Amino acid sequence: MNKVLGTLNGIDFTIGLTILELSYLIAALLFVYGLKLLSHPETARRGNLWAAIGMGLAMITTLLFHKNSNGEGIALMNVWVIILFVGVGSVIGWIVARKVKMTAMPQLVSLYNASGGAASMLVALLEYPNAVAGDVASILVTILGLVIGAIAFSGSVIAYGKLDGKVGDIMKPFMTYLNLFLLIITIALSVYLITSSRPPTELVWLLYILTALALIYGIMFVMPIGGADMPVVISLLNALTGVAAAMAGFIYNNQAMILGGILVGAAGMILTILMCNAMNRSLLNVIVGSFGGSSGEGATGVDQTVREILLSDAAVLLSYSQKVYIVPGYGLAVAQAQHLCHELDILLTDKGVEVKYAIHPVAGRMPGHMNVLLAEADVPYEKLMEMDDANEEMSNTDVVIVVGANDVVNPAAEDDPGSPIYGMPIIKVLEAKNIIVMKRSMATGYAAIPNNLFYHPKNRMLFGDAKATLQKLVAEIKSL
Repeated sequence: MNKVLGTLNGIDFTIGLTILELSYLIAALLFVYGLKLLSHPETARRGNLWAAIGMGLAMITTLLFHKNSNGEGIALMNVWVIILFVGVGSVIGWIVARKVKMTAMPQLVSLYNASGGAASMLVALLEYPNAVAGDVASILVTILGLVIGAIAFSGSVIAYGKLDGKVGDIMKPFMTYLNLFLLIITIALSVYLITSSRPPTELVWLLYILTALALIYGIMFVMPIGGADMPVVISLLNALTGVAAAMAGFIYNNQAMILGGILVGAAGMILTILMCNAMNRSLLNVIVGSFGGSSGEGATGVDQTVREILLSDAAVLLSYSQKVYIVPGYGLAVAQAQHLCHELDILLTDKGVEVKYAIHPVAGRMPGHMNVLLAEADVPYEKLMEMDDANEEMSNTDVVIVVGANDVVNPAAEDDPGSPIYGMPIIKVLEAKNIIVMKRSMATGYAAIPNNLFYHPKNRMLFGDAKATLQKLVAEIKSL
């Protein structure tokens, strides 16, 4: 395995090194292939599997064939330590993945982001003292990995706390200026460490200060962001974790880490931009604003009469409709009612009713949350309509059933300039002929603002737990 096959740029290529680099190339191709398969629910599981195979291949060949600058492989004790911790982590990950509820998936994604950011941060902390003074390129990727990784770590931890209801919002005017000050100091200190001609071993104490600043900035950056913006924050933090992983790959000149990090970072950033566009907001506005955090009073002069509908009347209305749209929200996820929702769909379809699902880009707590929930219930992908396509059909829709959704159908986004969500595109359920809203109560949504849709003459409220209510509604339709 140590036979020299050739030399390139002063590096001797042995059989082992050739196998290692080839495995990284194959792993990178598997990452790309897996990412392609993730674009459709029917192939997403296989996409995860192929990407995992690529990562496993890169890990195994690294353990077997990696050599340091002295031509020495990984010490046997270190190999066993790595295998032990990978094994323990895999078991924990398997158990968590099996037990976590779909409603808690956003929190789990935040923790995954945090772990990735922490890993990149620790790599940078360990490798900075080994950098050569004046080697700007090496120090640059190390500092970037440290800062971005630290921000992704602490920011993701706070995002987890906010999503899980353990951390509240701090939305004060001074937060914008404080965050700007922290960011400027962090950038200035980073530039100094990158351009300094002093040996890195003499600047380690400054590195620790930079780490603390980046961690604090990650916390303060997420704290003011309101509930309605959390899906954007999760995708942004995911992008930061990918970039941090790519920086760690540059530190070790590991092609698999570099490409894997770039793919995650690029995908996360594209998704972030798409979601900002879906909410008609800029990324800067999301970061420095407090969208979704206000408890606005809603439009004034609205008739506050709540009109309810009986289950029997709802069953008749749905059964004799031609087109029905279902708008799922986080309440559907909390009630674990996606399977019953699909049962209602099948029942109405058998009666000749055309049933579709209107999916808002930021419905739920994370990007794609509703798509995953409905795919879990085997809802055909063709029935899931994006917001713009659904809105085009609303005027020809007989009944819209809003199941646990709130902010994504709130007309304040269009008619109340004083609302925190004003300007955000919504699913225009008011254009349909009839609306049925399933909710436990008249409580506000995650953005903490009232919804005047509930009082509209077209709307009827069907109160109760979504799962129990759907069960009763399905029974009523069957009895017709």
